Amino acid sequence: MPKVLISDKMSPLAQKVFETRGVEVDYRPGLSPDDLKACIGAYDGLAIRSATKATAEVIAAADNLKVIGRAGIGVDNVDIPAATANGVVVMNAPFGNSITTAEHAIAMILSLARQIPQANASTHAAKWEKSRFMGVELMGKTLGLVGAGNIGGIVADRALGLRMKVIAYDPFLSQERAEELGIEKVDLDDLWARADVITFHTPLTDQTRNLVNAGTIAKMKTGVRIVNCARGGIIVEPDLKAALDAGKVAGAALDVFAQEPAKENILFGDERVICTPHLGASTTEAQEKVALQIAEQMADYLLTGAVVNALNMPSVSAEDAPKLKPYMTLAEQLGSFAGQITTSGLKGVTIEFEGAATDLNTKPVTAVILRGLLAPLMDTVNMVNAPVVAKERDISVTEVKHDRPCEYHTLIRLTVTTEQRSRTVSGTLFAGHPRIIEMEGIAVDAEISPHMLYIHNEDKPGFIGGVGTLLGDEGVNIATFHLGRHKDGAVALVSVDQPVDEALVAKVRELPQVNRVQALKF
Repeated sequence: MPKVLISDKMSPLAQKVFETRGVEVDYRPGLSPDDLKACIGAYDGLAIRSATKATAEVIAAADNLKVIGRAGIGVDNVDIPAATANGVVVMNAPFGNSITTAEHAIAMILSLARQIPQANASTHAAKWEKSRFMGVELMGKTLGLVGAGNIGGIVADRALGLRMKVIAYDPFLSQERAEELGIEKVDLDDLWARADVITFHTPLTDQTRNLVNAGTIAKMKTGVRIVNCARGGIIVEPDLKAALDAGKVAGAALDVFAQEPAKENILFGDERVICTPHLGASTTEAQEKVALQIAEQMADYLLTGAVVNALNMPSVSAEDAPKLKPYMTLAEQLGSFAGQITTSGLKGVTIEFEGAATDLNTKPVTAVILRGLLAPLMDTVNMVNAPVVAKERDISVTEVKHDRPCEYHTLIRLTVTTEQRSRTVSGTLFAGHPRIIEMEGIAVDAEISPHMLYIHNEDKPGFIGGVGTLLGDEGVNIATFHLGRHKDGAVALVSVDQPVDEALVAKVRELPQVNRVQALKF
């Protein structure tokens, strides 16, 4: 009989599900890290919320551990690379607390507009300061959503019920989906300039980290109100404090902070700031949903091998796994490449299979491509929920198997259609190893490496020398240099031995032959 440890406070429903399904379970919340390391070797599964830290040390001590289940969305407290290296599946429950988090954001918006927490404290202190707490109506005001996925869409619906005007910035929001929600899709600078209230519903990624800073705040309306129930690292807290003191920002309502648990913070004690201790998912209903969901998923995996909402494991049968492994790697690279160079809203994705690839079970391959495509801006997307996320965002996904002669033994072609253009990227397997053979209609022959530069350039003499000299002067070693060209220009994929920062990208962009450059990570 499999054995699971629940090491955080969790709804009793989880324990009941495990026991009903025939899984032995121990409920031991509040274990110290040392106690967890001492006992984890006895368990096949670990069910957690946010308090338990599944570190590399804990995972290394877990000789029998097969699955970690997070009852909720965020897995910041799980060392996923360490889990993967040790063959431990990491699952989450991504949709159980969407309504609860959205409702908390709406409550924060209302509290901020009417200064309810401050007025409550004043009245309890018998001050009766009626004239001090002059609020603002939300009706007719413009709410700016940064992120219009599942939670953002629910916030938009509630805000429209308050007769607010809702605008949204989300690179993956299609025009059709925006119209369905009844909101206006805008670019980020437009949102900063127009919104009376700005609320965030996006994961913490390289693109969203420190998104609210002195520079972006300067673009906002004077008197703007800022609400964040997403991730603390989105806001540079000292910059927000300075903007509050300068009168640029009228108030802020924060459920999340850069450092949590937040016992000290530069914003604490400021009467213009409403703070709650990461309560976004804290309702009885939400906790029951995520507890029930994660227990069912973990029991299914331990008893039958079924994989749902796994963050580090494809949903593939044991029979297909060896054959699909190299295709999965190729699919991840194709999707990630297209996702990193796509900057406007996605409308459609077409995946074509030729040669030996037509004999595959293509559903998991398509799911891996979608995960790679969506991952640059959505850190919770995984192979299982990527098709659902695409459907929710009205991104059409088409699979085509071609029964025709193929120049290669096997070929996968990804076409991504945005609101502005379509682009393609194709790949094949050579001796079992993935290779990119076409980008945007230009033939290349490139292996993907962890750190690369993608450059679209004019096909003129001096380009290669200019890039090589610049990178050499900056101490960056070139591993490989892949080129392709056609009548309208050329592309280059440059593999380097180290990460490339934005300052160096800017220098490459200044080279006379360069039209576009982007650092890629794989």
